Amino acid sequence: MTTKRFFAGFLLVSLVLAGVVSYYASAAPDGLEKVAEDKGISAKEKDHTFKDSPLGDYGVKGVDDARLSGGLSGLVGVGAVLLVGGGLFWAVRRRGPADAQAAPERDEQVPSETSQKG
Repeated sequence: MTTKRFFAGFLLVSLVLAGVVSYYASAAPDGLEKVAEDKGISAKEKDHTFKDSPLGDYGVKGVDDARLSGGLSGLVGVGAVLLVGGGLFWAVRRRGPADAQAAPERDEQVPSETSQKG
């Protein structure tokens, strides 16, 4: 399998998981939220700073369907992670003359052990 095919498959799986699987995520509170509600801790909670942002509360602002909004938010999240991660990898990659000296050319012939003995 080539590297490009691997990354294409990885991208496809990521988009399917973010867009489709998150569409079916439960709206019920998770365990931590449930305990906070049961013990009265959630009465003291405050809204976070980014609640009114375009992707606040795991949804896309302006999309009324909660499931569709969550799926779109997942897709945007995958895209953002790929852009930031790809940008970081691009920024720290090896390049320049040092890279050319570190890796031998593929066309060069490497002498074999038998030719050196003879």
